[in-house]
Parts: sequence; C-alpha cells; structure tokens
Amino acid sequence: MDASRAFDHESDQDGHSDAPRARSSDSIGILVDIAGSGGLAILDRARILALSGHSDTLVAHSGSVGSQVKLRVGSSWLIATIRSLKLIGEDGARISALLDFLGEGDEEQLTGKLCRFRRGVTRYPVPGCEIHPVTSADLNQVYAADGRATIGIGTVYPTSDIPASLYIDAMLGKHFALLGSTGTGKSTAAALILHRICALAPQGHIVMIDPHGEYAAAFGTNGALYDVSNLQMPYWLMNFEEHCEVFLTSEGSARQVDADILARCLLMAKAKNRLAQEVPKLTVDAPIPYLLSDLTNIITNEMGRMDKATDTAPYLRLKGKIDEIKADPRYAFMFSGMLVGDTMANFMSRIFRLPGDGKPISIIDVSGVPSEITSVVVAVLSRMVFDFAIWSRGSAQHPILLVCEEAHRYIPNERNADRSAVGRILSRIAKEGRKYGVSLGLITQRPSDLAEGVLSQCGTILSMRLNNDRDQAYVRGAMPEGARGFLDALPALRNRECIICGEGVATPIRVAFDTLDEDKRPASDDPVFSELWSRTGGEEGVIAETIRRWRTQGR
Repeated sequence: MDASRAFDHESDQDGHSDAPRARSSDSIGILVDIAGSGGLAILDRARILALSGHSDTLVAHSGSVGSQVKLRVGSSWLIATIRSLKLIGEDGARISALLDFLGEGDEEQLTGKLCRFRRGVTRYPVPGCEIHPVTSADLNQVYAADGRATIGIGTVYPTSDIPASLYIDAMLGKHFALLGSTGTGKSTAAALILHRICALAPQGHIVMIDPHGEYAAAFGTNGALYDVSNLQMPYWLMNFEEHCEVFLTSEGSARQVDADILARCLLMAKAKNRLAQEVPKLTVDAPIPYLLSDLTNIITNEMGRMDKATDTAPYLRLKGKIDEIKADPRYAFMFSGMLVGDTMANFMSRIFRLPGDGKPISIIDVSGVPSEITSVVVAVLSRMVFDFAIWSRGSAQHPILLVCEEAHRYIPNERNADRSAVGRILSRIAKEGRKYGVSLGLITQRPSDLAEGVLSQCGTILSMRLNNDRDQAYVRGAMPEGARGFLDALPALRNRECIICGEGVATPIRVAFDTLDEDKRPASDDPVFSELWSRTGGEEGVIAETIRRWRTQGR
C-alpha cells in the first residue's frame, strides 16, 4: 500500500491529515499496513525528535534506519526493525517506515517489560497498533543467553553496554561465514572469534588454513603452529584425485591415459607395503604408505612391457614429473624420503589437536607452499578432517572446526572454476559436514566469487563492510528476509563493525567488535607509508638478506 494513501486511510473522516496522535505517552506512531514478514508504519516526526535527547541510547535512536521498535500484540511484544524511512505529507510531520518483523517476547506481569524473547511471529498485529521505542532493558532480554553456551564478541550498536554474543553451538553446528572488504578488520575479527572459542573450549579441535602467514602471531600461546618447516605431511595421504593434480601434466584425452597408468602403478606400489596385506580389498584411494622410488620403478617396468596399450610418452611424462618433485627442495615438507613411515596417527593427532594440551587450534601456514600445489595441500587437510569424521562414527565424537581464510580461492564459482579437488571437498563439507560433526568457517573478502550455494549453507553470516555492489547483492540473497533492513547498512559500516544474522544470534544484529590485545592480533596491519618512507639507512643489509631468502626459498 502506498504510504500516503495508507495514512490517509487512517486519518479522520473529515479529511484532516495531522500526524497520528499517540494514545500512550511513549508511542511514536501507528501501524497502517501489514504483510507476512513486515509492515508499514506512520511515525510522528515531532515525537521522534523529542526523544532524541533521551538518556537511553536506544530510545534516543528510535525512528532511525536500523533501529528496533516494538508493538503490543495481546499479552506479547512484537519486535521489528526499521528498514527505510520516507517523509510524507506537505507539513513534514509524518514519516512512513517499512518494518521487518524479527520475533516476539512475553510481557512481564508486574513491570510490563519484555521477557522470554523468541524468533518468529505467532500472532500478527492489526492496523492501528501503536509503535513504541525499544529500550535497553528490552534489548538486554532479546540478546540474553538463556542458559546456552555463548561467546562475547562486542557490543550491540548503538549502545556501549549491551553485550553481543554468539550462540556457539548453533553457529558451529551449521557453519558460519565472515565477510568483509580488505581493510575492514576482518582478520582481527576472525582472531577475536577464534580466541573466544579457544577460551570457552580449551580442549577443542580447530584447524585453520592460513594462506598469508598472518595468524601465527595471534596464536603463539594457545595454538600449535605449522608451516613448511614442521608440517611433515606425507605424500601418500593424498587420494587418487589429488595424486592426479600433482603428477599429471597433460590435458584432454591424454590426461585420461596418464591417469589410468598412474592408478595401476600406484595400486601396485601400495600393495608392496605390509599394511596392504591387512586390507581385504585395497583401493587406489587407501592411505597406505609407499615409496616414490617404488612407484617410478613400477612405471619404468610397465613402460618396458611389450603388451602395453600405448606408447612410452605417458610413462615418461609421469616418471619425469615424479623425479622432478623428488628433486625439488620446495616440496620436501611433503615429498621427503623421511615421510615413508606409517605416521598417519601421529600426523592426525598433531593437526586435529587430539589431545589438545590446552592448545586447541592448529594454524596451518601455507604461505611457503609452492603455489602449484597449495590447493592440493588444502584439499588433503580438508578431506582428512571430513574422512576422519566419517570413519570415526560410532566412536566417541570429536567435532572439528575447519576455518578457511581466503575461501574464494579454494571454492571458486563457475566463472572462476578450476575443477580442483579442494573445491569439491569444501563444497561437500558445506553441504554434509554438520551430519558428521565437521563445522566449516569461511572467511573471504569476495563472497560473490564463492561457489554458488556454499554461502547459503552457512547458518550464521557475519558481514563487515562490503564495497562491491555484486558482493552486497550476493550477501543479500543469502540472508533471511528479516535481515534485509540491516543489510542496507553494509556500505556504511565502520571498521570493526558487522551485521550478524542466522542461527548464531537471536535476531539480526549490528555489532561493534571488542578491541583485541596487541599480542593476540594477526600480522595484517597496513603499512604506514608516511612513517616508513621517512626512515632511511640499512637498505643494503635489507636487500642482501632478502636476496638470500629469495634464492634459498626459505625464511
């Protein structure tokens, strides 16, 4: 219904169009139109201005975009948020407001205050219902923990004393995503959330993929840190698909020929291990240790057979690539000859923090991994988390949180798709992980570059400022209807502020994050050009040391 016509309908029959007169002292307007998810209200501009100096910050912000209001429905209070405002009428005394309904709470008998808030609407108001401002006491009830496990992350905007918390079980049980453009404080927000989770569950199991080496500085005291110097991830943990990504260099029909040869030779190499004798039906995907030298010898022997179906080119390609990787020191963290023992149990114990020893988070710094196999390393780690959860069913459950920074690099949309193993396994975790106790946390600055459907699998979305129109539209499409009014504020959010909606919060909420101690922040600060460019001296030493590291590919 058009705002002015709706108000005219509520006006006196003699045609007067005065602003709605409040029937109670704190009413700021009336509801004139209603639909399933929201309604249209006419607000009294003079009354809103009169409240602007109120001592309660929330009451003072009444009638502004993004603020909450309440409507009495029987013995309950219905909470709504203001999505948009428009001045109507020639006298400027009336404001039309679009409302999104959030949830409802009971009215306390003695005080008339809101209590026992729950999401959703069971009884709708009727046109003519009065609109009241929400108070700090009301909002404290809305965001009360109700006995559920929570982590505090900041304060509810625009207040400075109402704590903002996340329901940790609901957030992790259905995945979460942290979004935000570069420079909005996304990495610090991620560190804050993970620190609070670690404090709540010091015996937890968290694996974080860190592509830029930022988070080691933040978790030096309560996390286990791994990079190419100490990761020691055995190559034989790869499944066949991941072997193909590393060892195959051909394309088209030739790639299928190479894959068939690799599968046959790989199975023969694994069969030589005594562990294979304990497996009733050995498959090429089974994580059985084998020697790379055995694999190359088998390829050579197969190449010399007279009854082979192809020429020698595929065998030479395979053998050449394997020899190249064995000789390259950059791959030593994974393809070293020292990693042929059955260290699978020890590796999983270290990476999955089983037991955690008070350090529940593993930071996997992949910044030093050669770029051509980074996605394979992430694929192996992600798949091992998922496979461990599947094959441990029936045993004591150990849920694992997998946090993936720069998620758009590993789960690209169809426009940027590279059909990699990591994209497939992370997409599968997003769709099926919660059934097996695997939680996925995605952190990205480009949500529109994520594979379609992955963001919608995240039950809780924390969105910081997004500057790109396509990213904003993508996030709006993944948010529930009641959060749309909050999302209009995405381009206007300050640094260290975010909109949170979904399972992890009682209602959509705008949050100002807590300040994180300096020693708990990731190493992601922007350089201060004006200061750094004013310094001089020592450049020769910097260049010499940089060249040394560059040539040795080390730190």
